[in-house]
Amino acid sequence: MSTASNLNIKRTDSLKSLCRIILLTAAFLISDSSAFAQKYAYVDTQYMLDNISEYKAANSQLDKLSNDWQKEIEDKYGAIDKLYKAYQAEQILLTEEMKRKRQDEISTKEKDVKDLQKQHFGYEGDLFKKRQELVKPIQDKIFNAVKKFADNGGYAVIFDKAGSTTMLFTNPKFDKSDDILQSMGYKAGKKGANADDKGTGTGTGTKSEPGHLPERK
Repeated sequence: MSTASNLNIKRTDSLKSLCRIILLTAAFLISDSSAFAQKYAYVDTQYMLDNISEYKAANSQLDKLSNDWQKEIEDKYGAIDKLYKAYQAEQILLTEEMKRKRQDEISTKEKDVKDLQKQHFGYEGDLFKKRQELVKPIQDKIFNAVKKFADNGGYAVIFDKAGSTTMLFTNPKFDKSDDILQSMGYKAGKKGANADDKGTGTGTGTKSEPGHLPERK
């Protein structure tokens, strides 16, 4: 067989392989066309929360509770400080039994106030439970509204811009936050206009997480 014939055969085989690859690629794209036809959108749940009156009212109530409880704890620490200073000033005049009694009194009060602090602000404490009681129903309301919007609009996925998902770029025309707010009966806010209110929480908290008083040595 001549060299020219060999070249023709190789060229024919290459063309057949290329055609096979093109056909397989086309078949894949056709079979997977439904994936490209899916609808996607995103919302900003923090922006939505900031435009819901019940959420603002819940935050105000949580802030008041947090401030009241923190003041209560600070007052108790203040009373303990007075007891301790009085003990230091008078201990030279006290018997050993009286010293032990005063020391035990101060230690007991310190333990009580630390327990109270943990009760109010600790993990799953009073503030956490109150936050769940007031804020979670609003979050559930948003979730149900988003689900209904997705079902009615045929959306495959709706991302949360305020969540942990990294979104490097978002086109505003795919932001359905206002549509869902309006479907829930709330007025849409102005994007960026509520920047001063961004501290109203993360959807699970108050304007600022209540500070824990420093541990006493």
